Amino acid sequence: MGRVSELGHRRHGPGYGEGEGEPHRAANPSHPLEACKETQGLTWVSGVTDDHPGRPWTDTPEDNGGRRAVEALELAAIGAAGIAAGGINAVVGSGTLITFPTLLAFGYPPVVANVSNNVGLVPGVLSGAYGYRRELRGQLKRVLRFGSASLIGGLTGALLLLKLPAETFDAAVPVLILAACALMVLQPRINRWAKQRQGDRRTDGGVPMWIGVLATGVYGGYFGAAQGVLLMGLFGSFLHDDLQRLNAVKNVLASIVNGVAAIIFIAVSHVDWAVAATIAAGSTVGGLLGARVGRRLSPTVLRGTIITVGTTAAVIMIAR
Repeated sequence: MGRVSELGHRRHGPGYGEGEGEPHRAANPSHPLEACKETQGLTWVSGVTDDHPGRPWTDTPEDNGGRRAVEALELAAIGAAGIAAGGINAVVGSGTLITFPTLLAFGYPPVVANVSNNVGLVPGVLSGAYGYRRELRGQLKRVLRFGSASLIGGLTGALLLLKLPAETFDAAVPVLILAACALMVLQPRINRWAKQRQGDRRTDGGVPMWIGVLATGVYGGYFGAAQGVLLMGLFGSFLHDDLQRLNAVKNVLASIVNGVAAIIFIAVSHVDWAVAATIAAGSTVGGLLGARVGRRLSPTVLRGTIITVGTTAAVIMIAR
């Protein structure tokens, strides 16, 4: 069996290494890029077994059969979470607070979960942006202006995730999740404040708006939950336009951030492709559904679900 690092280890249950459920560990797994290997002249982040990347295994047919059944159930649950996340991202953002905690609940390490989740959500965000294409009419200049900030920010955030030690992300995730949940709690007030601020202002928001979009892109490339809420707060503060049109721009900018981050992760990090593909399929369906019927959903119920799931995930990460 190939070497398993701290980064790629599924952290629960026996049969994950040699002896008493303990994994094989890399000598220094503190950095996401240190668990890499050289094969045929190529270098890529591993942190998983050579035989089945990202998944523990045992030798007996009975255990392998049971594992396959469990994996099928897990993928079904992850797919359902992807549908929910795609719909939520199209309407309000924060779909990561559904899929990311789901992956953590199934034992995926935080960095691997974040990377795979980011890659998987890209098609869903794109489908949500497509669903709002009518609201995008006449906003090409705005999209190009703020898109440059999102591109730079997303690239920076993704590189920070790969550059900083894995322990930094592990420690930051509960704080980021709780902060995102707090934003969801405050979203009604943010929306009311945004409507009240609709008045005589510069249509492009000036330099402060561009910098705000850049900072949101950095956050989105690093983690991303509730970046849509942050963007809508910024838009309401600096732009004078219909909020549905601004929401359409938000979807495009989130697509840029997630897209550039996904390219970086695919190039130099480990992606669990089974998870990413499952989330991608679900989020694509969810994004299209969210753009069509999302406005009919009860905002209170939707927000309450996101806050409950996110807070639970943060508490679990803090306690373990």
